[in-house]
Amino acid sequence: MQGPPWRWCWGRKGPGRRPKPRHIWFRPPRVVFIPFTHHGERIEAEPVHIRPDELEALRLVYLEGLTQEEAAKRMNISRGTLWRALASGRRKIVEALVNIRPIVIESGEPGSIENNQQNPNP
Repeated sequence: MQGPPWRWCWGRKGPGRRPKPRHIWFRPPRVVFIPFTHHGERIEAEPVHIRPDELEALRLVYLEGLTQEEAAKRMNISRGTLWRALASGRRKIVEALVNIRPIVIESGEPGSIENNQQNPNP
């Protein structure tokens, strides 16, 4: 881990509770994985979008081998919220693989909160 984590949350629409920012240590660029046929032809389909918090949850639990409790503490969220992010990320990846759809890993720029100094009301 290098430097402080960046905080990310998505914008909500309408009334309700403000989303709690997640601490994300791995900041991916926006990447698109595009499926091709065995003849090398690009498959055009509606892409599946993976949010930064889903990718971070998958990375911490499956790549780094942390428990859900440890990963939730690292992301500054509850274990239940981490479980939902894991379930959503797994579902999206399986949906893309089974239905042969592109996978878009979002960079988190819209709605991202860089460090605590830029967010006076966390």
